[in-house]
Amino acid sequence: MSTERIGVYPGTFDPLTNGHMDIILRAARIVDKLVIGVARNIGKGPLFTTEERVEMVRQEIDAADREVGARVDVRPFDNLLMHFAMSVNASVIIRGLRAVSDFEYEFQMAGMNGRLNPNIETVFLMATDRYQFIASRFVKEIGMLGGEVSHFVSPRVAARLQERFAKKA
Repeated sequence: MSTERIGVYPGTFDPLTNGHMDIILRAARIVDKLVIGVARNIGKGPLFTTEERVEMVRQEIDAADREVGARVDVRPFDNLLMHFAMSVNASVIIRGLRAVSDFEYEFQMAGMNGRLNPNIETVFLMATDRYQFIASRFVKEIGMLGGEVSHFVSPRVAARLQERFAKKA
């Protein structure tokens, strides 16, 4: 059994927000290796393809902190989160909480995941104050309607959003 603590931070990341990056950088401090699981999640009708989202996450991590980037792996997944976590030998699932409204859903998911594999713990990280209100779906809506998204995402992600919405126009 490995003594390396591997954490999984799953999400759709469509698009990756400053709030996601805050959780990634903080989670990377509490595990030895962090695997960002980019969910294919076709049911949500993502704006970006899985491959584009994986690339965005990798670019943002590298731009934010090369030292952290060396300990972070970004992978797509399209199976049960617990199966994905087991496939990367994770002992921890990291989940970000923005508000009380997130807690009920996340609490239920943690309970279900605990039943599926009691050896993998779920750890909740509260969003910092300045990121509690950011949600990818709001960022997409603001961008689609021509609003300014630079407060919520990096300049690179903002440019990708602008490019994507220009193509749809």
